[in-house]
Amino acid sequence: MRAVFGLVLIVGVALAGGAVMMAKKYITAYQTELARERAASAQIVPTVEVLVTAVPLKYGERLLKENVRKVRWPENAIPDGAFTSAEALFPADAKGDRIVLRAMEPKEAILAVKVTEPGEDAGITSRLGKGMRAFAIKVDVASGVSGFLRPGDRVDVYWTGTARSGGANSEITRLIQTNIELVAVDQQSGADGSGAKIARTVTVSARSEQVAALALAQSTGRLSLALVGAEDDTVASVIEVDQRKLLGIAEIEAAPAPEAPKVCTIRTRRGAEVMEIPIPCTN
Repeated sequence: MRAVFGLVLIVGVALAGGAVMMAKKYITAYQTELARERAASAQIVPTVEVLVTAVPLKYGERLLKENVRKVRWPENAIPDGAFTSAEALFPADAKGDRIVLRAMEPKEAILAVKVTEPGEDAGITSRLGKGMRAFAIKVDVASGVSGFLRPGDRVDVYWTGTARSGGANSEITRLIQTNIELVAVDQQSGADGSGAKIARTVTVSARSEQVAALALAQSTGRLSLALVGAEDDTVASVIEVDQRKLLGIAEIEAAPAPEAPKVCTIRTRRGAEVMEIPIPCTN
């Protein structure tokens, strides 16, 4: 009987020890998982719903509700002008649809600068800033940078014509406007085209005084455009190239006219007739 009691006691102690070890392992695993969850929670970035495109959109297309969906966006990285609610993008009192002003790819955030106001026309007037005017410049394959101009590009404008220089007429080229924005190429005001296209006119956005200068320059000479780099923020200085200086032609001074010989005379009267007789000059 005692042997049975001793055996039961030993088994009970073994089971209790096993239970303690299992409980200790469980508690350790729980604490480890809890610490991992706390660390993961500390790394979670707050997000906000932002409206993005669900399909590719091109310039001039209507923005419809089925073309938009919501995604979670980091709260500290939301682009300026983004829409965070469908009510803001599609107001209930809207008098028309929004029109796409810039091409957008799927999952791209919809920004206020990329679409018009509800019911607003997406024509070229929507691309003009306050105080700016649209002015058309005639171009060809040479003056139009071989057709590589696109709306949104910036260009320098050069004038070539005849001007008075050094007392003579000379052909000159002068930089007259810098960093002018193109708002349209021919009748295209969206920058969605691919490949080079030879344009006949480009439309620039300029202030009133710049428009006056461009109009005068276009009527008195030839205008050429030089494409400015996308990341170029340098300010061009006054540039003028004279044909005579370019070719190294020196100014030719007119030779002085030969001085006429001095003639001395005396007058004599013979009756009613007066005669002049030449004599050597003494000085």
